[in-house]
Amino acid sequence: MNYRSIANILGWIVGIEGLIMVLPLLCAVVYREPTGVGFVVSIALCAVCWLGLTRIKKKHDRFYAREGYVTVALAWILMSLIGAVPFTICGEIPNYLDAVFEIVSGFTTTGASILPEVESLSHCMLFWRSFSHWFGGMGVLVFVLAILPLAGGGSSFALMQAESPGPSVSKLVPHLKATARHLYGIYAGMTLAEMVLLALGGMPLFHAICLSFGTAGTGGFGVLNDSCGSYSPYLQVVLTIFMVLFGVNFEFFFLCVLRRFRDALRMEEVRWYFIIFGGATLFIAVDLALRQGMNFFYGLQQSAFQVASVMTTTGFSTCDFDLWPHFSKMVMLICMFIGACAGSTGGGMKVSRVLIYAKAGIREARTLIRPRKVSTVKLDGVSVDSSVLRGAMMFLACYVGIYAVSLLVLSLDCESFETCFTAVAATFNNIGPGFAGVGPMCNFGFFSPLSKLVLTFDMLAGRLEIFPMLLLLIPSTWRR
Repeated sequence: MNYRSIANILGWIVGIEGLIMVLPLLCAVVYREPTGVGFVVSIALCAVCWLGLTRIKKKHDRFYAREGYVTVALAWILMSLIGAVPFTICGEIPNYLDAVFEIVSGFTTTGASILPEVESLSHCMLFWRSFSHWFGGMGVLVFVLAILPLAGGGSSFALMQAESPGPSVSKLVPHLKATARHLYGIYAGMTLAEMVLLALGGMPLFHAICLSFGTAGTGGFGVLNDSCGSYSPYLQVVLTIFMVLFGVNFEFFFLCVLRRFRDALRMEEVRWYFIIFGGATLFIAVDLALRQGMNFFYGLQQSAFQVASVMTTTGFSTCDFDLWPHFSKMVMLICMFIGACAGSTGGGMKVSRVLIYAKAGIREARTLIRPRKVSTVKLDGVSVDSSVLRGAMMFLACYVGIYAVSLLVLSLDCESFETCFTAVAATFNNIGPGFAGVGPMCNFGFFSPLSKLVLTFDMLAGRLEIFPMLLLLIPSTWRR
């Protein structure tokens, strides 16, 4: 284990976090809010950590997958521990564990909150919550890779592979640093476009900035207590469109920028992503019209927003979907687990994994009929490598195991199975709201410290695709 290189990289990451905290500090200056002192203290803390860790001299540049996974997990934990400091110092979230839960929810783009209402928060804190979505959405390490060389010896690809969502990661261009820059260029451009469209629709500029950050990172922190229910239909439609777009694999947008539209349209995962989204939206709209007498077109608009929010794991809401019929809620629950595309800012199991599981199941069924026939699992017309298949199956096994343990711990806190089950689903899949006690009009503040720690772990594990967090718990990981 290359401890010195890991420490050096962590120092740079904490330094970058200190730099981005200047933005909410400027927000505090603009609105003349004394709560900005929390960011002054946090920036000073980041500077001390940066100076201490980056001065550690590396003995060598050997950096492999193990170091990559450990660095990513430790980076997100350290970044969250420091990111929670402003909330506690200013007294807006006095309990430090609650503050950690809140900022982990922000960085992991979950959107689950312990706050009963948010409109009493200062502007700089609202900005910090929303910007944490944007910073964590594309990936902290991807951002750092775009501007810093970090360690040598292949560390860049090891870090990006450990942090990127989905069953596999590939380079869009030959140089990984250029790949990171292209990704963030597309990411920033789409975010800016959404801000402009929201502002043109009459949304206050501060709201437009915060909600664009939340949509881009597929987070869910809003600036109003009713999330997005108070906004006009136009603004809700704009948010719906961008939630869906940010759930698409960014390789699709990269191919479109290069005008390789045929290659983009061949992406099977993207096609199925839109099919699932469209089917779920239509099923719920028809169910609401038949069972609750809702106008079909209004129900279509509302169901599209909620399905987009849940499937992309954004977490915004325009209504209390916990009051919908059971069929509609079951469709929403299924979308929670499927999630968005690999290589997007969305969470969940990812559409690509669901396709792999479905095709692998069909292959096994055919093998029972024709044992001698050799068949492969194909995605986009290309055979899926056995290591990817093995990784997808291991992911599912670990996913079920962590889910079961988390559910068992949470059962000590609440009597409602629906609350426990969807609380784990909402955090593990980085969604935000669940049903019943953790529905869109409720919060996670009633859970005990132990349950909050478990849910915090679930948020980090869900965002980092499980394995980086699990490796921290295995003793052999730390052997030299």
